[in-house]
Amino acid sequence: MNGKTTNSSHNAETEIPLEALLDHLSELCTQGAPDQNQTKDQDQSDLTHVSVGDIIHVVGDRSFAPLLMLVGMLLVSPLSGVPTFPSMVACVVLLVTSQMLYGRKHFWLPARLLNVQVPCEKLQKALCWLQRPAAFVDRITMPRMTVLVRGPSIYIIAVICLAIACVLPLMELILFSSSVAGAVLVLFGVALVTRDGLLALFGYSATVITIWMIVGGAAMMLPS
Repeated sequence: MNGKTTNSSHNAETEIPLEALLDHLSELCTQGAPDQNQTKDQDQSDLTHVSVGDIIHVVGDRSFAPLLMLVGMLLVSPLSGVPTFPSMVACVVLLVTSQMLYGRKHFWLPARLLNVQVPCEKLQKALCWLQRPAAFVDRITMPRMTVLVRGPSIYIIAVICLAIACVLPLMELILFSSSVAGAVLVLFGVALVTRDGLLALFGYSATVITIWMIVGGAAMMLPS
């Protein structure tokens, strides 16, 4: 198999409480993926890593926004310090947003990317770190200013996320910038899932901060 096609349905996102999503992801490291059919005699080392494909499967591989929300959450977590992790996130966002803009009804992700392994220990630490912020976001989000998260606005958000994905590998060289970029992805992802236009406005503001950090970081790296 050369890849995997996933159903997007980006025009009808399903609301997913962040806390519940984190709980399901945590179960990956304790129970394994649902389709692994593990036996009691299997080596415990089977659960030392989980694949990107397993993580995406837990999110529900049917829509753009929850996936965007997830990768952003992981990018603002301590996982962003794992070498090449921001670049892997960039590949996922780049592929998904470009296909969304192209008008595809199903997302395709290459098997090589889906098979990338994430250490369970680091994933669990990241999920624990995200629990309190996720609970806060679940409490404050609601449908409002929906014009900012419907119709053409969805594609504006997708273009911004696509642009962030293009520069994300370079942002590994600029301290904290990849985490700020992750915050942009989280804000837009949650905004689309919950139909919260106010969060989308915060996402646009975070985008400006991200641009400022990139420009400032690049200027500092240039020889004087």
